[in-house]
Amino acid sequence: MKNKTTTLLSVLSIGMLWILGCNTLSGNNHENPIPEKEAAVSIQRGEYLVNTIGCDDCHSPKRMGAHGPELIPELRLSGFPENGKLPETDQKAVQKGWAMFSPDLTATVGPWGITYAANITSDSTGIGSWKEENFIKAIKEGVSKGITGNRPILPPMPWNNFRKLTDNDLKSIYAYLKTVKPVHNVVPQPVFAQGPKP
Repeated sequence: MKNKTTTLLSVLSIGMLWILGCNTLSGNNHENPIPEKEAAVSIQRGEYLVNTIGCDDCHSPKRMGAHGPELIPELRLSGFPENGKLPETDQKAVQKGWAMFSPDLTATVGPWGITYAANITSDSTGIGSWKEENFIKAIKEGVSKGITGNRPILPPMPWNNFRKLTDNDLKSIYAYLKTVKPVHNVVPQPVFAQGPKP
């Protein structure tokens, strides 16, 4: 009787494993539905943060409307336009320590030189090829593209304030930006001011 019970249990065990295996292979495995929900919540949180902490102020090209600068929706978060032109700069004011924004706020001229707002869309010319850890490092350490040895992130990017966000908030911002419509736009490199001549 003991052998029959052992054999019966073995056959039942093999049968259960076979049924579970078939369900997994046929795509009927409903394992881990929570991560998808968590991902959606994270993206929603990222959208909220991007919309409230002012990312559009500098990173989105604008046109002048009846009430001042208005976002150009199809260029949202794509940074300074690669073929954009800056108006003439009052160098005397800059030498006195003033900083000036371009009319659409995507470029800044100051004592350090000229800064162009980065493309932060999901395109390869934006953050499309960045890893999450690079994004977090860029914000937490103020280093361009989150790569050790790169130049510092320049003014007016307030990374010193944003570095106080939690890692979860930064992950949410990154997750949301990866869902943003890609805009192909190669932003010019910064222009560094000449130091005083000896």
